[in-house]
Amino acid sequence: MVTTRSAALMRKISVLLVDDHTVVRQGLRALLSAEEDIEVVGEAENGRLAVMLARKSNPDVVVMDIQLPDISGIECTAKLKRLLPNTQIVMFTIQDDDEQVFQALQAGASGYLLKGSPSAEILGSLREVVRGGVPMTSEIARKVIRSFQRPVTIEGPAESLTAREIEVLEALVEGCISKEIAQRLSISIETVNYHLKQIYQKMHVRSRTEAVVKYLRR
Repeated sequence: MVTTRSAALMRKISVLLVDDHTVVRQGLRALLSAEEDIEVVGEAENGRLAVMLARKSNPDVVVMDIQLPDISGIECTAKLKRLLPNTQIVMFTIQDDDEQVFQALQAGASGYLLKGSPSAEILGSLREVVRGGVPMTSEIARKVIRSFQRPVTIEGPAESLTAREIEVLEALVEGCISKEIAQRLSISIETVNYHLKQIYQKMHVRSRTEAVVKYLRR
């Protein structure tokens, strides 16, 4: 008899691959399929097929290219986050242009990796993102940090946040996942998730990454 705990431990991370290059998809599938805790549930060569397959499979993670033949990966990301807010999207592309990086994050991407990243970094990023992390290559992380150092005026996102919500948000900035935030603030994970929902609504964002970016650029 399989216990609930055993079933949870056996659950694999489901991944949908979206890239218009067959060789790239095949390479990623071969890499991911060799891992016991990861399962590729589908492949799409364009954005429209990606949306259809994602709605059908409800994957934990979508690995998304930016350059697609029909709609852009950024537009596809925004659509998927509206349809499947709990699905994490990691951009996987050769593009490291500052504007595209932030458009992807603002669309709801939870991570950003460059093609050519080491296999161990790709695998670690997929596992990290399902735990609430925000995986990025060091090059992309430097771009994000540099953007935080530029004065940017936006509609003040933090004015209506409560003191507790700001504590949760600042923990996100430090890279904490929900479990770590709960331990730090001595509250339950359910309470953390409630605060996150309130933060997203007040800041008009759809993901942890977008909340962090918007908070630090205030």
